[in-house]
Amino acid sequence: NIEGNMESRIGFVGLGLMGSAMVGRLQDCNYQLTVLGNKDRTGLDQALTRGALEAASGVDLAKQSDVIMLCMGTSDQVEERILGEQGIISGLSSGKIIIDFGTSLPSSTKEISSKIADTGAVILDAPLGRTPHHAKDGLLNIMASGDKDAFDAVRTILENLGENVFYLGDLGTGHTIKLMNNFFGMTIANAMAEVFAVADAAGVSRETVYKVISAGPLHSSMMDFISAFGLEGDKSKLEFAIKNAFKDVSYYRLMTQNLGINSIMSESASKALSQANDDGYANAMVCEMIDFFKKHYSSDRM
Repeated sequence: NIEGNMESRIGFVGLGLMGSAMVGRLQDCNYQLTVLGNKDRTGLDQALTRGALEAASGVDLAKQSDVIMLCMGTSDQVEERILGEQGIISGLSSGKIIIDFGTSLPSSTKEISSKIADTGAVILDAPLGRTPHHAKDGLLNIMASGDKDAFDAVRTILENLGENVFYLGDLGTGHTIKLMNNFFGMTIANAMAEVFAVADAAGVSRETVYKVISAGPLHSSMMDFISAFGLEGDKSKLEFAIKNAFKDVSYYRLMTQNLGINSIMSESASKALSQANDDGYANAMVCEMIDFFKKHYSSDRM
């Protein structure tokens, strides 16, 4: 049985902005890591420089690890890495625990769980709140759900990664709440970005708009993240790409459709992010929606 202590061997898949920050934090905490990358080796090479081992495949990583963590962009990517050729599933055995930190569809997580059940391993969904900046210092919000014994086994590891670690119950609950969280956050982010663009069009200073709105009950951290770029050109407060925001809102809409709900509120955020994604802003940060709105509305007024 895994005790969730410093002796646990951790395998980590997906060393993008968030994954790299998490791996760095785990290395700061002296965990033994095996890592598996994709095309961009930047985060992978940083981890190897600090003593991590590189796995040749998902099978190899799973065999070398007690706890297997994934921080990937889409449910399809998670499914492929776990269930595909040379996938993690082929290296699983009783007692191993998979943790999906990405923002995935709850239905996908449950399907993976059913397919790995015969191995004796289990999967937890544990999507994240906050940013890579927080991850570096172990200050993430972690929304974990699934088998309670498995959660208890990895609690110590999760608490080294997160300031607030929630156990939310049945498998899929974490991903469900995370999609709600990201829909809400991206709605606020887009609203604030549009406000700055409209302020420019109206000839009102962004700083004045920020001072007035932030003095009231609408003030929030998300508002500050957008304002950091809008007022100071600082993207670091919200290192979250527009393409990923669009994916998350799309997943939220799919989840609500599966519940028989035609989401009204998510339609505007989805439309804005989709158009920005198609207009060349896919790899820009969400705070840069200000530039998208400004360009879009300038063309409308010509």
